[in-house]
Amino acid sequence: LSQNNTTMRLTILISCLLASASAFTKPQLSGVRNIQSPAVNNRNRIVVSSSNENEAALGEKMNGYTVKQRLREEVESPFRKVRLAFFGISAFSALTALYFSALVAIKANIGGYADVPPLDEALVQVAINSGGALGFGLLAAREIKVGQGNLERIAKGGLLARLVVEPAAEEASKRTLKDYRRISRVIVAAGGAEYIRSLSMSLCSDQLADENTLPAALAGVDVMIVPVLLDENFNVVGTKSAWRSATPGENDRNFDSTRADEVICFPSVLSMWQEYIDSDVKTAKGQGFDVLSKGITITVKKNGRILRRATGLPPFGDMVGMMEVADGSKFGMPGDSEKYGGP
Repeated sequence: LSQNNTTMRLTILISCLLASASAFTKPQLSGVRNIQSPAVNNRNRIVVSSSNENEAALGEKMNGYTVKQRLREEVESPFRKVRLAFFGISAFSALTALYFSALVAIKANIGGYADVPPLDEALVQVAINSGGALGFGLLAAREIKVGQGNLERIAKGGLLARLVVEPAAEEASKRTLKDYRRISRVIVAAGGAEYIRSLSMSLCSDQLADENTLPAALAGVDVMIVPVLLDENFNVVGTKSAWRSATPGENDRNFDSTRADEVICFPSVLSMWQEYIDSDVKTAKGQGFDVLSKGITITVKKNGRILRRATGLPPFGDMVGMMEVADGSKFGMPGDSEKYGGP
């Protein structure tokens, strides 16, 4: 009996040791990893798919403008729709009151109605309601016009950011103007062949007694110039060949078309440039300017907004001396403390 008890104890002890060894065995992580990996991948796919769907939804156009552009317009003018609703409802109320006051005035004019006020009082009510309907209607129309103008500006700003340029420097890849935000001011100079030649000479030749240092000075104030060549029909055509083959005049010494390459970009994807610059050309022509000979310039600040639109060659001398203050970079560009000083 004692031998049997000893055998049972040994059996129980061995079983416990085996169970303990099994409990502390290293788990097979590879199996768990293989099971969880597809779920993680699926979750990543879902996130990427959701992000793409959101971008597609924001980029969907409605009446000529994307959802993203409309949302931005609402952010910039948060109370415009409130004002529009107020003015619209007020105009509708005034029109309703005008209808009934006009009926009262007609009754007063005909006569024979006991519950009708005198004609002069009825006409006063008609005038008040007419003025209210007209005034509130004009205010509502103004809000609609302002909102439309904001949408056009935002849409054009988005198109400006997507414009593609080819840096004049060799082996430089094409970029969009959006890539120059925060690092450069962009000057778009558009005009005819003679205008582009004059622009090229002003940057790439010595026109005064001393050496032309404008390219280096413009690079020092982060200015990038995009010459845009227009043909006789105001269509954007290839600029690079015209720039490289420009013929110097008698007063243009030491001409080298590559001298200003560090501050020059040539337009690419000309259809986009045509779409963008059309409205500026039409505006300048409508104001009586000779776009081909005088040219137009569009100066874009570092934050991507338009600083000014003008005609003629860019005033490079003024830009070198005043650009840091003119577009607010010296005072309003965060992260530029090392360049401008301050906290």
